[in-house]
Amino acid sequence: MVRKVRAVFAAVVLVGAATVQAQGSGSVDPRAERLYARALAATCAHCHGTDGRAVEGGSSIRLAGQSREHLLRQLIDFRSGGGKATVMHQLSRGYSVEQLEKLADYFAAQK
Repeated sequence: MVRKVRAVFAAVVLVGAATVQAQGSGSVDPRAERLYARALAATCAHCHGTDGRAVEGGSSIRLAGQSREHLLRQLIDFRSGGGKATVMHQLSRGYSVEQLEKLADYFAAQK
């Protein structure tokens, strides 16, 4: 499990570096942006399912298709210590507000 988490984290860091590099050149590669958002979202898959599609009847909340505003409000609330959750308070602190915005955008776009 630890090995898998490290591999996903490494992928997010590498894709993020590629995105920053593209941004530094004055142009943002939309493919790099999508890949970065997908890599961030992959860190949520263990609990919320692939692309935010949690298993029906499970204890995890489906993220796919929820409104961007609702998702972002929840994530920021968790990050600040509010809201009811088990581990989201700790997990959300590991992301910047910009990353939380990308996560909200990504999951809102999933159907």
